[in-house]
Amino acid sequence: MKTACLIIAIMLLNGVQARGQVLKNIDKKIEQKVNQRINQNIDKGIDKGLDKIEEGAKQPAPNGNSSGKSSSKNSTGAAPKENQTSASPPQTFSSQSKFDFVPGEKVIAIEDFSQDIVGDFPARWNTDGSAEIMNINIAEGKWLGFTRSCALTPEFINSLPENFTLEFDVAVSPDYSYYDGSLGIAIAALTNKNDFTAWKQYGDARRSGQTGIMTWLHPQDAGSPPVGHSKIEIWENGKKIMNNTTGNLTSFNRNKNIVHIAVWRQNQRLRIYVREEKVWDLPKAFITGSKYNTVIFSRYEAKDHHNFFISNIRLAIGNPDTRHQLIEEGKFSTSGIYFNTGSAQIKPESHGVIREIAHLLKENPDLKINITGHTDNVGNAATNQQLSEQRALSVKQYLNKVFGIDNNRITTAGKGASEPVSDNKTAEGKAQNRRVEFVKQ
Repeated sequence: MKTACLIIAIMLLNGVQARGQVLKNIDKKIEQKVNQRINQNIDKGIDKGLDKIEEGAKQPAPNGNSSGKSSSKNSTGAAPKENQTSASPPQTFSSQSKFDFVPGEKVIAIEDFSQDIVGDFPARWNTDGSAEIMNINIAEGKWLGFTRSCALTPEFINSLPENFTLEFDVAVSPDYSYYDGSLGIAIAALTNKNDFTAWKQYGDARRSGQTGIMTWLHPQDAGSPPVGHSKIEIWENGKKIMNNTTGNLTSFNRNKNIVHIAVWRQNQRLRIYVREEKVWDLPKAFITGSKYNTVIFSRYEAKDHHNFFISNIRLAIGNPDTRHQLIEEGKFSTSGIYFNTGSAQIKPESHGVIREIAHLLKENPDLKINITGHTDNVGNAATNQQLSEQRALSVKQYLNKVFGIDNNRITTAGKGASEPVSDNKTAEGKAQNRRVEFVKQ
């Protein structure tokens, strides 16, 4: 009997405990459900607020721009001037606003490979590997493609003065990988012309006692964002005396895979621009007393069909004295304002030259000028005459729209190919004849 009572008591106790546990579970579930409902309501409130913010961001701007981005134009439809304060910088000219590159005036070498046959190695070059002339579908003209690991040098460049500019265009395969080799660009002081092979990645500049500057460009930095990177080294008598690396290069990447490169030497100072971005500016890059005489391009290993291409090389001498020539001599002529072929559209790399003229006009408010365009002799006379007039007018409009120069201070004219300053039989001569003249009135 006692045993039966004990069993009943245990059962009743377990039942009470079980019911208590059930009640606890119910309470816990109710609490979880309440919290869930509360969180859902909070989320709905947050979402509703965010929706309102997004709707406000998507509302058309007062100027009719429905993209949510600020417009590059003011209420008159013109691009803001360079010295005008604006909450939204000009889209067309903002990247050039600090572009101070000014090309040399006397052209001493031009290379566009027009004289070479597609598939051949260019006649005026040397290499320790392989490269060939190609056409590419993203740009006109002929290009030298780096099809293998190699160093390449234009043998027609055998002297580099203390003031020069070197410009060229670079294209790269859009799928060029981070693991593919960089494009190397060297400026060297060679005692033996065959020593150019020392100036490439993993070359022997140290062993052969070389003096020069080596820089590399690559369109893809580590990681997935489309940004490139660059590296530079300064060598003196086989010793590396300076080196640096920069990443986050937005001007050259897999999305911007065709770019204009500008190299500017002024005595010891070196500046290198990619598009309109100044990537390097070294005040003591060139060693005093060294005779720099060679340019070398190179590429290390890369996957098949992952190539660099170069074209439109322009080497020029001179450090234009715009102020002296225009103010004191009454005339300034430049071949450093570039236009698209057969067009009056000004190329971005011309900004530095035009800016020099604009600053001079601002500093001398009573100065009035005439702008005259000139062409080479390619094409017929009537077409060249019209093109030269249109190009002069484009420069006037650029001065007005970008720098705010009063149109009443500028007149324009065109002379076509009627007044050449050099021989039109050579590429260098034609480049000199394609010029813009500014004459004091």
